[in-house]
Amino acid sequence: MSTLQSVPTLGTHPTAGRNPGRSETRDLLSHATYDLLVIGGGILGTSVAWHAAQSGLRVAMVDAGDFAGATSSASSKLVHGGLRYLQTGAVKLVAENHQERRALAKDVAPHLVNPLTFYLPVYKGGPVSAPVLGAGVFAYTALSAFGDGVGKVISPARAAADNPGLNTENLKAVAVYYDHQMNDSRMAIMTVRAAVEAGAVVLNHSEVTGLRFTRGRVSGADLKDRLDGAEFGVDARVVLNATGPWVDHLRKMEDAGSDPSIRLSKGAHVVLKRKAPWKAAMATPVDKYRITFALPWEDQLMLGTTDEEYTGDPADVRATEADIQQILDEARLSVKDEHLDRSLITYAFAGLRVLPGGPGDVKKAKRETVVTEGRGGMLSVAGGKWTTYRHIGRTVIGKLAQLPGGPLREDMVPLARLPKRMPLPGVANPNAVAHRLLVDRDPGSRIDPLTARHLATHYGSLSFDIARLVNEDPSLGERIHPDGPEIWAQVVYARDHEWAETADDVLRRRTTLTVRGLDDAAVRERVEELLAKRA
Repeated sequence: MSTLQSVPTLGTHPTAGRNPGRSETRDLLSHATYDLLVIGGGILGTSVAWHAAQSGLRVAMVDAGDFAGATSSASSKLVHGGLRYLQTGAVKLVAENHQERRALAKDVAPHLVNPLTFYLPVYKGGPVSAPVLGAGVFAYTALSAFGDGVGKVISPARAAADNPGLNTENLKAVAVYYDHQMNDSRMAIMTVRAAVEAGAVVLNHSEVTGLRFTRGRVSGADLKDRLDGAEFGVDARVVLNATGPWVDHLRKMEDAGSDPSIRLSKGAHVVLKRKAPWKAAMATPVDKYRITFALPWEDQLMLGTTDEEYTGDPADVRATEADIQQILDEARLSVKDEHLDRSLITYAFAGLRVLPGGPGDVKKAKRETVVTEGRGGMLSVAGGKWTTYRHIGRTVIGKLAQLPGGPLREDMVPLARLPKRMPLPGVANPNAVAHRLLVDRDPGSRIDPLTARHLATHYGSLSFDIARLVNEDPSLGERIHPDGPEIWAQVVYARDHEWAETADDVLRRRTTLTVRGLDDAAVRERVEELLAKRA
């Protein structure tokens, strides 16, 4: 192992501002011993890296693909209490989820988390009655201290006025409740940025090829840069395996005889162009355990999700024709046919839920987070959801502070002293940001209202950094595609400040061009040209 060398301390990180190049980052990773190496840059890994760096630990984080490139960017985009958890009597869990939901929306990421009203339609012959649903949504909103309103039941006519796509045939009533939604990819990137601003060193597209051991204990990892083939390694006092669907693969590197610890459930979604405004999301019971969603999201209509056990290679998961057909068929329970025409589909995707191992149907499995320690001392964390991702990070920090021999560092900030509602970068009122973007621009570099609103709700106050790029080069203020709000300055910003390395990094996760079906060949070619101009 290398000896401890100079690693940036909290607040003095050399990558503040413009991201360093990959070679420079590999040097930072290779020539120091870190307190914590996080393997996996999804919601769990990024949350742990963020909280660990806040606590004063020297933190490195790597991912074989892009940050949030797998499961964490394939969610239903909801920040919610979990209405269906009330069916299992998990009252305390729902109350805790609500608390985290409101913290994200009010203090941590008000620029990224948006309120969303839900309509839960009750049809004749459906799996749940109107009185039961009415009582359920009242209890659900009560557990949130009625912070967003009181759950209630409204008439079919009133619901149809708000959602023209609502199927009113055999509709008896509509229950109403309140949650939030977000763009999961943007939330992840902002959390990575928060971790880096707190002192973490991060690198995506870097695959672990083996673990390092010192006297039988895991003490780092050997890696290969997937973009240029460079091989390097990272030494660390503790390694955290936060690789999601690949968690058991890494556990096998630590101990070839380790038993499987998880199982996987596949969730697919379909995105369509909207034919009419939707003032509320639809959550329709399919059976006793499942709900199908129709969600207004990114000016589109998102449908889903499926919930089927998955035993294949996690890298191969995708929305199949059977998945798409199932989603459309289930959506027809509450959405009119003309809103579900296949010609409207812009995108389909699938992700994997990581569930604790065990028997039974995955639809009934608990969505729990499990933290375990392997034979070589590697910690593995698996399972969880976006709503409680901060709580999971704090839980792992608590484990790190209680390791045999004491905390990783004597000067490690105790969990109780960490800010409980530390905001993500860019925190601001989106309405105020959008207004400033419209009124403060030079005449030759104006940003149109749709783009201003998009920037404000995806970057917050960091939008002004993008606007400065447009001031310097007005051509960067042009729309990437006439049918979407994104501008070319976002590509440059993603390249220089958000670790975007490939066209998919930009089109699928830093922007919404792919989900809108706007990532055509010409757009991809121009994005790749801009990425190649990295300084």
